[in-house]
Amino acid sequence: MNFKKIFTFIIFLQLIFNIAAANPVSKGKFKDWEVFTASTEQGTICFAQSEPKERSPKSFNREPSRLFVTFRPNENISDEVSVTSGHTYKASSVNAKSGKNEYSFFSKENFAWISDEKDEKKFINLMKKASNIMVIANEPKGSQTTDHYSMMGFTKAYEEAKKSCS
Repeated sequence: MNFKKIFTFIIFLQLIFNIAAANPVSKGKFKDWEVFTASTEQGTICFAQSEPKERSPKSFNREPSRLFVTFRPNENISDEVSVTSGHTYKASSVNAKSGKNEYSFFSKENFAWISDEKDEKKFINLMKKASNIMVIANEPKGSQTTDHYSMMGFTKAYEEAKKSCS
């Protein structure tokens, strides 16, 4: 993992704590996606998020899962794709699939990101076209989890999040 990704992870952790403290405000629900904004010390943050429609295995006890696309204009960050599957990840064990398309994420603790900006843009274009995306991840003890996300409403949610932070 390079220095940029470590730095980004530290900033992301701060962001999560700041968003929780800032009480995100819903800007609208778009079918299976919702858009939020939050004001933090770093400025306004906007994000589209969704919860999976299906999670497996059902017997695996974990926190909620979410798929995000985030905009942080004061930090020159846009189109940041991230995911949490509700458990700590085994290193480099997170993949997203839709049809024949597959993307690898790098992980730290219980969050994962696409490491290349070009791949993020490609993944967002896939999200706009796909009907669903599967996120498959492994936890350190070897259990595998699969979350199925609906892309219904993603394009409108994405555009609203982007507009809210422009």
